[in-house]
Amino acid sequence: MPPSSRSTPTIHDVANRAGVSPATVSRVVNETGQTADATRERVLDAVEELRYRPNRTAKSLSQGATQTIAVAVPTFTTPFHNELLKGIRSRLKTVDTDLLLCDLDWAAPEASLTKFLERGAMDGLLAAGLPMSESVAREVKKLGGPTILIGNRWDDIDSFHWDETKGAWLATEHLIDRGHSRIGMITTHRENPIRDARIQGYQDALKSAGIQPNDDWIAVGSTEKHAGFSEESGFEAMEALLEQSPGIRAVFASSDVQAIGAWQALRKRGLGVPEDVALVGYDDIKISQFIELSSVAQNMHEIGEQATDLLLRRLRGAGPPDVFSRLVTPELQVRASSAGRIENGTH
Repeated sequence: MPPSSRSTPTIHDVANRAGVSPATVSRVVNETGQTADATRERVLDAVEELRYRPNRTAKSLSQGATQTIAVAVPTFTTPFHNELLKGIRSRLKTVDTDLLLCDLDWAAPEASLTKFLERGAMDGLLAAGLPMSESVAREVKKLGGPTILIGNRWDDIDSFHWDETKGAWLATEHLIDRGHSRIGMITTHRENPIRDARIQGYQDALKSAGIQPNDDWIAVGSTEKHAGFSEESGFEAMEALLEQSPGIRAVFASSDVQAIGAWQALRKRGLGVPEDVALVGYDDIKISQFIELSSVAQNMHEIGEQATDLLLRRLRGAGPPDVFSRLVTPELQVRASSAGRIENGTH
């Protein structure tokens, strides 16, 4: 009987399909021992039909081979993901492990991940910013080794994820506490759970302070690079916000790179930060500390280290007995870009 379309094919499924023993399948897949050509072809045909992926973790452990960890992220060129990679690299310095990088196509992450996984060249996977679905979860589980999600969660996969709603609330509440009542938000045009959660947190904070949210206070840029999380997009969104809501005197940007672009747009208009417009970003990338940009910190370097440590323990057959899921609460870092308090909300 063929395996269910919702299950991960096993070596026994391949053996049944090819009419051989699991030991024969193991010899063919791992290229050990002698197997008749006709038998080998049957096994390889069954492997292809079932899309079977050998458990490379077991193979590496049995052969004493160097293990390979893959890191899949939407892009390696953003400061946000660079901090994550630094944390991962820091944890791997002391272990004999190879690192593979998978640059997910932000426009079609599932397809690019599936293509990458089909190469079967990894023992474990760290997946950051990967939109999850039933089909993605099935593909990940076919890896045969442990997977750690970063920035998202799934019921039966280990994960580290952030309270995005709380982070946006903290940023908006901070601006309200500074006396602002007309607070704009810069976000991305692409629908995703992170965007939606940050908008929710922003609007909830306004409502909690008795301020009615206004659709004109939310702006997006037109640049699609990095799914809208870019300096160009922030610049465009800030210009749009100044046109559609000229009374805005405080802005929460849903990423630091967008905030940096917004800052340049304000400078172009002859407006200062924070004297004319207070500004808060999100992610707390390294450059934010040097330009005095207030930001919501996600501690990416630390999370990268912790996620890698968990993956290494899983590869050793250790770690928590149940699925691990950690909800990380972001922290607001207040700096000069939002400093000072105004006496009324008209500023």
